[in-house]
Order: sequence, then structure tokens, then C-alpha cells
Amino acid sequence: MHYYQRLRDLREDHDKSQADIAAILGISRQHYSLYERGERELPMHHFMKLAKLYNVSLDYLSGLSTNPDTLDRKQYNPNTKKT
Repeated sequence: MHYYQRLRDLREDHDKSQADIAAILGISRQHYSLYERGERELPMHHFMKLAKLYNVSLDYLSGLSTNPDTLDRKQYNPNTKKT
């Protein structure tokens, strides 16, 4: 899975809009939309902020792993939202 699909899936799992996430990152909704569509590369500082927000590992967020571990190495459960 490409990371940009994972961005959308995680955002939707947390019932957030693109505008919500854009505000957290300090960018416009249009700019964030480019990340989710894979038309722009997400900078590392945004990866880090989103990993903390969603409480998932950078490996999972970037698509390097299919194992959705949280930052504290527990199994990810979208029903236990940190946001």
C-alpha cells in the first residue's frame, strides 16, 4: 500500500476531515489533499507529526510495514482514538 492511501485511511478512521489535518499540520486543505492523492511528497516533519497524532509507527504510516503497531508497540485499534 502506498503511504498516501494510508494517510486517507487513518484520517477517515479518526473521523477527521482533510481541513482538520491540514490545520494540525499548519498547511492549507488543498496542500494536504495533494499529499493524500500522492501528487506531492509528504515531508518528514509531517510524517512525524501524523505518526504521533494517529499513534502509529512511522514504518506503518509510510507503508514499509503492514503491521499497524502503535508508538508504544501495542496493536493499533482505530476504535481507541487518541485524537
